[in-house]
Amino acid sequence: MIFNRFKNRIPTAEEALPGRAEPAFAVPDRHTVLGHPLLGPYPAGLETADFGLGCFWGAERRFWQVPGVWTTLVGYQGGHTSNPTYEEVCSGLTGHTEAVRVVFDPARVSYEELLKVFWEAHDPTQGFRQGNDTGTQYRSTIHTHSPAQQAAAEATRAAFQPVLTARGYGPITTEIVPAGPFWPAESYHQQYLDKNPAGYCGLGGTGASCPIGVARTES
Repeated sequence: MIFNRFKNRIPTAEEALPGRAEPAFAVPDRHTVLGHPLLGPYPAGLETADFGLGCFWGAERRFWQVPGVWTTLVGYQGGHTSNPTYEEVCSGLTGHTEAVRVVFDPARVSYEELLKVFWEAHDPTQGFRQGNDTGTQYRSTIHTHSPAQQAAAEATRAAFQPVLTARGYGPITTEIVPAGPFWPAESYHQQYLDKNPAGYCGLGGTGASCPIGVARTES
């Protein structure tokens, strides 16, 4: 019953699982598709973007296919528990969402272009669910790494809302917040759909196109 309690509400820090000081598992060294290291430090000039848009298996694949993306990895973000496991996140007792970290070359792909991928790849109006996946870990989130990213995320949200409204969708529920700790997920989650091409992908957009060009990230 306590798990069901936190499928529709994010726990407070006092209610959340305490986590652990060290990771409970190892993370692979390199991306199985792009061939680059998963964990930093990353080459100079690259930037980082973090997104939550439902199950992170399909979400990660969507971003590693974007030209200019250097590496991607999946993990847990936006909650209270340090070094969580997948089972703990799925319990609802960590407060984290399933997130994708995107390391990209801004000379080849802009943050706004990544935002367009984000908005169009899922339904950002569903609250604590995405399609058939329900729970707070499937909520829509953007974790920003600079004031410029925050401004661009908010501007594209404002631009996309009228498009969704015209199609009969409700208010966007996406959280846009400064990035906190990103805890990498277990090795079997990393590039899951490369290792399992016929695996589950719950990602589904609205069919609406998000306008971009309404805000520019600063170099």
